[in-house]
Amino acid sequence: MGILQHTLGILLHPNTEWQAIRNEKNSFIQVFLNHVPFLALIPAICAYVGVTQVGWVIGNGDVVRLTPVSAASLCALTYAALLAGIYLLGEFINWMSKTYGVQGDDATRHYESTALAVYVSTPILIAGFVMLYPQLWLVTAVIGLAAAYSVYLIYQGIPILMNISKEQAFMYATSVVTVGLVLLVTTLMATVVIWGMGVGPVYVN
Repeated sequence: MGILQHTLGILLHPNTEWQAIRNEKNSFIQVFLNHVPFLALIPAICAYVGVTQVGWVIGNGDVVRLTPVSAASLCALTYAALLAGIYLLGEFINWMSKTYGVQGDDATRHYESTALAVYVSTPILIAGFVMLYPQLWLVTAVIGLAAAYSVYLIYQGIPILMNISKEQAFMYATSVVTVGLVLLVTTLMATVVIWGMGVGPVYVN
């Protein structure tokens, strides 16, 4: 599988793309390494540029920016959190697969589960370009729309990729969305803890 294969297709024509992804037989580590480390660079690098060069405004105040060192450490943590979060989402999807009647051997289920986690995360990772202009209202709107499309991809992709009935797929997809929300909350809590340990943002005077 080529690097970033299916990335554009999953955004433009997900129905046929999910079927193409299902027909491929790769390892879960292949589909993860061929996509996530590259796509996760988008929000990390764009955020670094945005918070150090462009900045943001709170109310009628002055432009706020972070120091390069502070921004680099926070963006590196964000990058690591994205890699870990998507990997864990794939593992949870795989763990739940037998419960919802997904057939196939362990390797196949592991690949399909990881592929689902990777490709449903794609819209959010690509939307990370918005961090070049890190205004809260804009970031919230764009990431929110990307997250909504990711949820749509979950509900549409599971019955195709996992080859299960629509009834089972709906319950499975709902469980996947719930796990995704739990991972998000856990990441936010970990961020608060890390900031409390002194790794928080340092602003330019």
